[in-house]
Amino acid sequence: MTSSDSGASSAADLPDYAPIPQSALGPALNDQGYYVGRVERNLYWVTDGVYQSAFLTTPDGVVLFDAPPSIGGNLRRAVDEIAAANGVSNRVTHLVYSHHHADHGGAASLFGGDVVRVGHEETRRLLLRDDDPARPVPEVTFADSYTLEVGGERAELAWHGPNHSPDNIYIHFPGHDTLMFIDVVNAGWVPIYNLNLSEDVIGYMQAPAIALSYPWTHFICGHLGRLATREDVSVHQQYIADIEASAREALASVDPTPSYMHYGQNAWAGVKAHLDTVTERAAAPIIAKYTGVLAAADIEIFTTTTTFAIMQSLRLDSGPSGPVHP
Repeated sequence: MTSSDSGASSAADLPDYAPIPQSALGPALNDQGYYVGRVERNLYWVTDGVYQSAFLTTPDGVVLFDAPPSIGGNLRRAVDEIAAANGVSNRVTHLVYSHHHADHGGAASLFGGDVVRVGHEETRRLLLRDDDPARPVPEVTFADSYTLEVGGERAELAWHGPNHSPDNIYIHFPGHDTLMFIDVVNAGWVPIYNLNLSEDVIGYMQAPAIALSYPWTHFICGHLGRLATREDVSVHQQYIADIEASAREALASVDPTPSYMHYGQNAWAGVKAHLDTVTERAAAPIIAKYTGVLAAADIEIFTTTTTFAIMQSLRLDSGPSGPVHP
């Protein structure tokens, strides 16, 4: 069997999923594999259909917000395209990290050593730890808030506690009616595994309310092909709230005794059977409710692993984890 035959056979084995709601899709990419569009005035966003970045053009140069490696050199092309069209400088003078993760900052080194890099103090600590030459350490850091002013434009950076990561920040553009906040809400889509691979469940669950407390119309969420709206954030909130309510109900209603009795001395098998049953019961109505509403809701493992993470947080963070032995 040739390698192409093997690939065709493997592709035939892949599952089919529900059609993607048209509302979840963004604009078409150009021949180079990216789209760049105006958010408002001189604030622009860039996407490859999976990741997003943003930049401000100013009389003193360009301020770039995140540098996903999947977009990579197309960030430079997007900046050059807009700068040429508008007759402004294409020189990138500042780069702001939303957080330390390499999938959003791994192209930061493409913009040279004379760029001023800005990030949360925890971003600096984590990048020093990770020692990744692709993500140069920010020279300008802050603890709670920082106002970045370049060429008469302003971005308000704020940290409101851990959520997706310990250092993930809110980036508000008050003069552009826009908020940039990465890796919590996916515009029109469910989170991927484990709440978008987030580290702090409670912080993640509380983050959309913080985002909605800001005044904005446009929301740069970091992933997929379009900008988000306030309605997108509200739908995401409801999806998470539904999972939480369903997990609480399943924790209260699933009797663990049969699982532990069946496996006897194999305690971990009993734990797995119990928690799997709780998770499956909690996730099933959510998958059914949101299929056709949020894209990829029928990729069951996404909602199942997110449900498991929330259920475990209810057990371990919120309590009680179970009855107290007399």
